[in-house]
Amino acid sequence: MNLTHNWRAVIRHAWSVRLLCAAGLLSGVEAALPFIDAAAEIPRGIFAGLTLATTMAAFVARLVAQQSVSGEADE
Repeated sequence: MNLTHNWRAVIRHAWSVRLLCAAGLLSGVEAALPFIDAAAEIPRGIFAGLTLATTMAAFVARLVAQQSVSGEADE
């Protein structure tokens, strides 16, 4: 496995990376819910659904060419 030549730009600017980080945070909140359940009543499955939606959006974002990452449009 080799990194792309512009991996730093990909990490900083790619929406797929940003969305995957958000999905990781949502997954962490879902894991912490049993510990903070008394402080806030949040219906079960909300964060799981949000994580799923965010991960699906990251998948779509990975397929879309982004000028700030890929430069010129690929054909």
